[in-house]
Amino acid sequence: MNQGYIYALLAYGLWGIAPVYFKALVHIGPVEIVANRVFWSVILILVMITVLQKWQRVRTVIRQPRHLFTLALTTLLIATNWLIFVYAIANNRMLEASLGYYINPLVSLFLGYVILQERHSKVKWIAVVLAFVGVNIQVISLGYLPWISLVLAVSFALYGLLHKQTPTDSLTSLFLETSFLMPLAALYIFGFIDRNIESFDRPSSDLILLILAGPITTAPLLFFSGAAKRLPLSLLGFFQYIAPSIMFLLAVFVYKEPFSMERLVTFIFIWAALFLFTWDSIKNRKILQHKELT
Repeated sequence: MNQGYIYALLAYGLWGIAPVYFKALVHIGPVEIVANRVFWSVILILVMITVLQKWQRVRTVIRQPRHLFTLALTTLLIATNWLIFVYAIANNRMLEASLGYYINPLVSLFLGYVILQERHSKVKWIAVVLAFVGVNIQVISLGYLPWISLVLAVSFALYGLLHKQTPTDSLTSLFLETSFLMPLAALYIFGFIDRNIESFDRPSSDLILLILAGPITTAPLLFFSGAAKRLPLSLLGFFQYIAPSIMFLLAVFVYKEPFSMERLVTFIFIWAALFLFTWDSIKNRKILQHKELT
């Protein structure tokens, strides 16, 4: 359990401070950053799978067309998520990114009900309604749909839903997903798609930062995998609010993004929804544990 706490803190802590890294690359386009993220992740995971002797797992998945098709869909979702996230950071819209990852567990709850026919308590549905009201306040007060928040929330919720139905470990999944994108990423990095861009011709400081995209992508995922094996799901769910909370604090206090009263009201509704969601999950977990003991 203690190791699980450490792994969870490291995973969500790294995801939370990731905007600091991407802020250092704001002079580089989002597509080029994502291309490097893919390219260097493949290289790193290739080495890890070889050292850890995990190639049998990769071969097992490759032999199953249904799993490959599912991973092709998750590839599109995670690529979209990465691209929109980097775009949000580069355009000083970190608050919208934070809001998206706050909404994410509530979108997952809704998808579980619609697609998996999961049944939820009244308290959880109240949480969903509060989140819906919060988003609508943003739409009415600001005059536009917070599309960055919604795309991040929905894409990551769908990504999690598809992975729930695919019995593939995180390292193998990420390797295959990034491998699907590798040809496009390599063409982009080497300037075959856009003649004005060739990552290897950039200053050494930029190139080092781009290479670091590999470990920055894979490290938190591996920590998360370690935490998931050691902690109950309800407890792990509590940790997921660390990342958007760090993003929120960075956006408001470090990068000084505009934080109006309307946005504050939106976040209050979302925080209230997440409080109910978490409280109900913990309560139900305790009830289930009590029943198992008796």
